[in-house]
Amino acid sequence: MDVQDLLPTDIDWWQLLLALLVALATWIISRFARRGTIALLRRAPGISPAVGTAIAQFVGYAILLLGFGIALAMLGANVQPLLAIVVILGIVAILVLRGVADNFAAGVLLQARQTVRIGDEIVVEALDSVIAGTVTELNARAVILHTVDGRTLHIPNARLLSDPVVNDSTRGARRSEVEVRVRRDGTAGIDGVLGPLLDAARTAEGVHRHEGVRALVISVSGDRLIARLQFWHHPLHGALVSAAVVVAVFDALDALGTTGTVTSVPAPPPLVPSDPV
Repeated sequence: MDVQDLLPTDIDWWQLLLALLVALATWIISRFARRGTIALLRRAPGISPAVGTAIAQFVGYAILLLGFGIALAMLGANVQPLLAIVVILGIVAILVLRGVADNFAAGVLLQARQTVRIGDEIVVEALDSVIAGTVTELNARAVILHTVDGRTLHIPNARLLSDPVVNDSTRGARRSEVEVRVRRDGTAGIDGVLGPLLDAARTAEGVHRHEGVRALVISVSGDRLIARLQFWHHPLHGALVSAAVVVAVFDALDALGTTGTVTSVPAPPPLVPSDPV
């Protein structure tokens, strides 16, 4: 297709001048539209700069395409072949970039709703297992996690909308527990044994003071007591705080002259894949 075939031969100078003015105005409007879109999205909660820039570029290109089409129409050009090409390219782009568009739209929703934020610890089901990590980046394609063992995980935004996601940082605190097995001599009651252990757990480094530490008795007999001590801590410090509580409770048992074991209880997996039938 020859571009000259699109334009008529009898173009007046004022038509050409008006078309040039429309093209120039379109270019100026597109630049202001991009800047205005970026400024507007900066006020929207949760929209990252990368996503805002991508949306602003899309708005600018759409205005340019519309303005140039109007300019060609003012020159009396036959824009039907151009429209056909644009439609074909649009269909091809939709088919090729379908996954990209899905992740982009999902990223906008995730950041607008603030489902996850940078610094949150989330748990997702990936790579045939349950993986926990800290969100370090939110972009137009994926949410990037850093795990405690040094791995970097890229989760597509669309997965976070379609699959279950556990956010351990939403409340600002997380509960953990340790199991205590104490040998009893029959002289001390249950409260007499658990009281010093609760006091020791409260004083452990990292245990929150405003949420109380509590004890749940699992099993009791004449010579043995099994209980679980539940405590709250920062969402990202579970392993460190649990280790401090184990040491503090064991020292309390030693001070009481009682033998026993203290074990950290791992949190149950929040996402359990269904077993095949």
